[in-house]
Amino acid sequence: MNYAMLGSTGLKVSRLGFGAMRLPMKDDRVDRELAIPMIHRAFEGGVNYIDTAVGYCNQDSQRAVGAALKGWRDRIVVSTKNPYYGEEEKDWWQNLEDSLERLQVDYIDIYNTHGVRWSRYEEHVAPRVSKWLARARDQGLIRHICTSFHDSNEALRNLIDTGFYASITLQYNMLDRQLEDGMAYAKEKGVGIVVMGPVGGGRLGTPNPELEGLVPNISRIPELALRFVLSNPNVTVALSGMSTMQHVEENLAVASDERALDAGERQIINEQLDRLKEMADTYCTGCNYCQPCPEEVNIPRIFKTYNDARVYGLSDHARRQYARWRERLPDGGMQADACVECGECEEACPQNIPIREQLKEAHEYLTAST
Repeated sequence: MNYAMLGSTGLKVSRLGFGAMRLPMKDDRVDRELAIPMIHRAFEGGVNYIDTAVGYCNQDSQRAVGAALKGWRDRIVVSTKNPYYGEEEKDWWQNLEDSLERLQVDYIDIYNTHGVRWSRYEEHVAPRVSKWLARARDQGLIRHICTSFHDSNEALRNLIDTGFYASITLQYNMLDRQLEDGMAYAKEKGVGIVVMGPVGGGRLGTPNPELEGLVPNISRIPELALRFVLSNPNVTVALSGMSTMQHVEENLAVASDERALDAGERQIINEQLDRLKEMADTYCTGCNYCQPCPEEVNIPRIFKTYNDARVYGLSDHARRQYARWRERLPDGGMQADACVECGECEEACPQNIPIREQLKEAHEYLTAST
């Protein structure tokens, strides 16, 4: 296993982390008979960083991780999150106490504010939650104040400049490289970067004709995706949400290999991804000028899903996603067939995209095999 220092925390952590969000389930609970041997195998293979959260696996992930930590606690860096941003201090502390009890630990190494955006930091963390975190650290209940993050490069830089967080967990993969600038800035400032979603939330876990064969001797897209993330010098840990023993073994093999992608191989990948992104941007740049739609059609999300299919070759994944969104899309709005062809979106579109026609095409394509 390869290791790196997590920012300025003094913690030497494995480059591969165990993301405990997708543990195998049985009857709405984590299947301990499958999950615990998987976690132990990862520990035996050198993984010493595990990440969980209050709501993962139907609120059972922390308990399963706690059971797996028995006999390993002194060798493992434990990361979890607190999602509370309200004004009741006792509710925030209750989350922390529950996590300590569920994980069966006396302290948590990496304690994250969950899903921070810059506005959330300014409105809730800085004036209030930060004081609770500092008190918990002073009491020895947590070791390092950290966060998971969902926002822009500018927001990431602002967050780093506060000096408040020791490490930041964010999304980064071959299909989502928008935070690379902020990640480099984090490294410069001594802030650790933990990557979630190295295989793009499953998008890079399936065969992909646009990416296969790009790099010699790497035929599997998930391996290519993980190597891509680990080859970025600004990444400390890549969290993989492993749900089978096969995932564990394959990821251990990649993370234990001294050979990362070299500069030439990364350039090949970047050039291909840039070419594909240009193709996607030809259709929709995601500017959101077409929103809000009078019928609540989520045009940007639909076109992004459609682009995943026709540009990046992720048809099966895109269709499965779209089928799950039959009632309502995850970030709000309706599917393409809710369009009544009023044309307001086309008047607002700076790309002059024939949106009404492309919504029909998208819906037909994405429902073809569902």
